[in-house]
Amino acid sequence: MNKIFGYFAKFSIRAFLGLGIPTSLWAQEVVEGVVEEVAPALNSGDTAWMLTSSLLVIFMSIPAIALFYGGLTRSKNMLSVLMQVFVIFSLISVLWCLYGYSLAFSGEGKIIGNFDKALLIGITPESLTGTIPEFVWISFQLTFAALTAAIIVGSYAERVKFTAVMAFSVLWFTLSYVPIAHIVWGGGFLTGEDLDFAGGTVVHINAGMAGLVGAYLIGKRIGFGREPFMPHSLTMTMIGASMLWIGWFGFNAGSAGAANGIAGLAFLNTTVATGAATVAWAITEAIVRGKPSMLGAVSGAVAGLVAITPAAGFVGVGGAIAIGIIVAPICFWGVSGLKRLIKVDDAFDVFGIHGVGGIVGAILTGVFAAPYLGGLGNGKETFELGHQLLLQTGGVLFTVVWSGVISFICFKLVDVVIGLRVSEEHEREGLDITSHGESAYRY
Repeated sequence: MNKIFGYFAKFSIRAFLGLGIPTSLWAQEVVEGVVEEVAPALNSGDTAWMLTSSLLVIFMSIPAIALFYGGLTRSKNMLSVLMQVFVIFSLISVLWCLYGYSLAFSGEGKIIGNFDKALLIGITPESLTGTIPEFVWISFQLTFAALTAAIIVGSYAERVKFTAVMAFSVLWFTLSYVPIAHIVWGGGFLTGEDLDFAGGTVVHINAGMAGLVGAYLIGKRIGFGREPFMPHSLTMTMIGASMLWIGWFGFNAGSAGAANGIAGLAFLNTTVATGAATVAWAITEAIVRGKPSMLGAVSGAVAGLVAITPAAGFVGVGGAIAIGIIVAPICFWGVSGLKRLIKVDDAFDVFGIHGVGGIVGAILTGVFAAPYLGGLGNGKETFELGHQLLLQTGGVLFTVVWSGVISFICFKLVDVVIGLRVSEEHEREGLDITSHGESAYRY
């Protein structure tokens, strides 16, 4: 009682002097035993924001990434790309509820969860995750899983069997996406250590490595390096990129899990990092190639979006701008010099943008999260930049190796059972007609 009276007297004096009540101190002292901690309660504002964020991430996948990729492909393969993205999103949505969510976000395993929540058993409308219904959290995380599997399509477009795409997606989702999600976000051995606000490792490096492995194993498109492989509609690609930018606010700001200040910071960081990367890419391209291009501008935007994803809620606005400026020329090299160096036909530069951009963003998160560089730290009492960089680099290397090995195994299994690649005749004619019996355009 005396302790409570002392707090009251102290806060009364501060109020009289116009100093205000230090809410952080109040919260700290309440937790120390004066008042019992109040259990989380449903917050309708947080719930509304998370439902909106989930919708925005779906918008990123269908139609945004579908149109972005669709414009980059040749017209004879337009529908095949749209079909792959659309059906992958649908398929992974079902698998997420059957077992994916349970394995990723239940249990205490260091690598994988358990089946306690398979088929969403035991979850009711009253179940909460933080201040939102657990069903809303499940829906939000579902969109991440489905989008990640769809991103990989851009690496092996225009030469792969539709059934092989679906089979690979099931295997890779189960053996790569779900374990990495659990390891980084769901209570695994990197949870709370590796800073990944919205999916730099879980989504982008994971998908980028899968795309690189797939592009190598499936092989180059017929005529690659001898014939021009020009996007059939940069207008469509620009529209898709713009929609991606909009949807990404759900991706990053939604990862705050609530309608709060961190969501606002992530929202602003997403905007300025993307803008900085777009401008930096255009300048880089003008210096190297003599003029900036529309394709370059949208590539820079996506590179910025990818790089700020792991950092969005940990860095200040200055750090976000720096990340955008730094990642653009590196990803420019990734889709040009690096691509030629490793001699791979990564059709829509999944590794060059998502893989390289994700690696850069994940590592720079460890730098610009430093409080003395305007960041919010790592949630611990002290922030040691060198130690955090080691953790970030370890998370990157682990994801690169895990996804690379698992992707190799998954592609090989599918190749043995189904076969990965369409026939030369079908590839030359185009996958729209040969795989789906229809055409995107009538001439």
